[in-house]
Amino acid sequence: MLRFADFANLPAEPNTFVGRESDVDELVQLMRVSRVVTLCGAGGIGKTRLALRLASRVTTGHAGGVWLVELADLEEGEVRAHVAASLGVAGDPVALIGGRRVLLVLDNCETVITECAELCRDLLGSCPALTVLATSREPLRVPGETVWRVPPLSIDGEGSEAVRLFADRAAAARPGFELTADTLPLVVTLCRALDGLPLAIELAAAMVRVLSVRQLVERLDDRFRLLAGGARTAPPRHRTLRAAVDWSYRLLSHQERVLLRRTTVFRAGWTLDLAERVCSGPELPEDEVLPRLCDLVDKSLVALDGEIAGQARYRLLETVRDYALEQLAASGEENELRHRHLLALADMAAGFKRVVSPERRMSWPVVERYINLFDGLRAEVAAACDWSISAGEPETALALLTDVRFLLTGCGRKVDAADRLDRLLALDAARVPPALRGQATILRGELALAAGDREHALRWVRAGLAACATAHDTYGTATGLVVMAWLTGEQDLLARALEAAVQSGDRILQSLAHSARAAAALRHGRLREARRAYGEVLAINEELDNHVGRSSGHIGLAQVARDAGDPETARRHYESALGLVGHVDARQHKVSCLAGLGGVALDQGDLATARARLTEALMLSRDAGLACGIGRRLEAWAGLAAAEGDHRLGVLLVAASVALRGRQPDARTENVLRPARELLGDEMVAVLWAEGTKMTADQAVSCALDGTRPDSPAAAFVPVTQESRLTAREREIAELVARGLSNRAIADELVISPATAARHVANILSKLGFSTRTQIAAWMIGSR
Repeated sequence: MLRFADFANLPAEPNTFVGRESDVDELVQLMRVSRVVTLCGAGGIGKTRLALRLASRVTTGHAGGVWLVELADLEEGEVRAHVAASLGVAGDPVALIGGRRVLLVLDNCETVITECAELCRDLLGSCPALTVLATSREPLRVPGETVWRVPPLSIDGEGSEAVRLFADRAAAARPGFELTADTLPLVVTLCRALDGLPLAIELAAAMVRVLSVRQLVERLDDRFRLLAGGARTAPPRHRTLRAAVDWSYRLLSHQERVLLRRTTVFRAGWTLDLAERVCSGPELPEDEVLPRLCDLVDKSLVALDGEIAGQARYRLLETVRDYALEQLAASGEENELRHRHLLALADMAAGFKRVVSPERRMSWPVVERYINLFDGLRAEVAAACDWSISAGEPETALALLTDVRFLLTGCGRKVDAADRLDRLLALDAARVPPALRGQATILRGELALAAGDREHALRWVRAGLAACATAHDTYGTATGLVVMAWLTGEQDLLARALEAAVQSGDRILQSLAHSARAAAALRHGRLREARRAYGEVLAINEELDNHVGRSSGHIGLAQVARDAGDPETARRHYESALGLVGHVDARQHKVSCLAGLGGVALDQGDLATARARLTEALMLSRDAGLACGIGRRLEAWAGLAAAEGDHRLGVLLVAASVALRGRQPDARTENVLRPARELLGDEMVAVLWAEGTKMTADQAVSCALDGTRPDSPAAAFVPVTQESRLTAREREIAELVARGLSNRAIADELVISPATAARHVANILSKLGFSTRTQIAAWMIGSR
């Protein structure tokens, strides 16, 4: 009777096995219920190492032996004989295995995939106790096979698998290497850029013997040249990163290679529809795109990455994309493909414009799909605009952006459109129709308005209106008038905007005109007028079945109710508005609803609910990059802090809010400052105010959410009790310090040298007993 010890050829592990603990546990359970398990994944993902660790874990359950069979260097027709030789027999391996409980580990099946599948079929049919564990770039597709996709290593901080692997291998390459507070973020960045691929991470870690971690990160743009120092004893395909990807690329058919290189025009991800429109053409008919895409997914070169608006989303690993970009550049078809990429997105944008056009009734499910589709393709829209700028061809990109203007301005999706519009409009392209240029310029103003930059918004919209008027563009003129009405709130302009919107026949524009009128009335306390106008907004959008527009109407009515002292009605409207945009990424609407609900709770003394809602609103504003919204949310947070009794925090946050929004203090500001002055004193509040106005948006958000504050102004504050002995010149300079001017700026203002300005500031500090310029500023503010 043959013993288990006579039938095992697993090699000893060459170094520490790092990570994948939960993966191994899951696979052990899977091996108990499946007779053939295939570990699939991209080259360098760690399939072989995982298979060997798994095989060693389950050896006791296979008394007939555990056999590793390496297939990477075989040609078709050699598999059966090689398997038999690995088992130590000549001829058919079925004779040796028979009814024994044997585990056969078939490593790197991809080069001989068909013959491997046929062998497994025959062995599994004849050997009832046999289990097969295979590694391959693609499934074997045999009956009973369980395919387990090997994931990248986790990358989420110091304890993550990727970081632990890097640290372990780096310490082996350079004894004494340890992660520090400075290097940890760099290692996380490095591992993320390498897609969590174990091979790439090990190659990078080996380079710490000659480079710092920062140098590794800085040189990743040329990753294939950088990561070329693998072990001499490793298989050739594992000695460099390029060799690993080359290995996979050589195994592809011609059409698979064509599709792989063409998908690199997508910056972040794509759908099947986009792939068929952009990647088909010579050498790859449209009806071949889907089967070849399936092949690339099976071979682990393209990853299935969730869904976009009900459509499967695909992406390339960055390492694979970098390699395929080289192939695209060498093909000579890159320019044409990038043009097709732009046209495909512009066609989608035109489709959205048709869906919301006045000539047809809006279908909200269709609109919702477009909203979510463009939200998922933000990076692609950005890439298409960038190519248009580099190619000096702005017309199609300008049309794309203006066709989705409601998505850019109404749903919080900026796509960095302001900067890209600036560059597109700056191109001197005679082919851009004046009406399109005018509408794009107005859109630029709308984006400036959304960012809280009213001065530049007015300039852009006026320029756009002039261009649309010259081009006799009725729709563009109506759009510009509506935006101008929003900006100014002037009664005659509000009337002209509504009249122009009605004449255009566009009900969405009419809704926006009523919104502008309602907002102006609300600002001036005309609550009945505001309620009527927001009622019109709600009625129009209910007729259109426009959920985003209906949400705007409810938010407006909630604001009116809150100002009228009716918190319950306000709460109902905010909740209705939030429910309407639950399935789309209308971030600004969600922020307004959450902040409104937090404000209502604060009004009613429900501080726990207020904190929860205001926290959600502030985090969403921060994550969406809504700078103006952050300022408004900080004002609400200041009120919450004051209600909770933390007046220092309240002053810091309300000061930050005023500074970030570029506004003057108002009655709501004073509601926070008044009780703070009574408890802390005027001087302390002045110092806190000065500190708060200097905080960045990120610092202010951290201050609110985490309690992370700037260096304590209270600790540095020294109260002044004696009369000032400053000269007239010193008081003049102290006033400039309070305005935030540097020594050089003071010197320029007063036509003196920077050294003289610095000497005056030093004298002021000495006379007043202060140690910081902030204290000077606070003292000046308090003495006015």
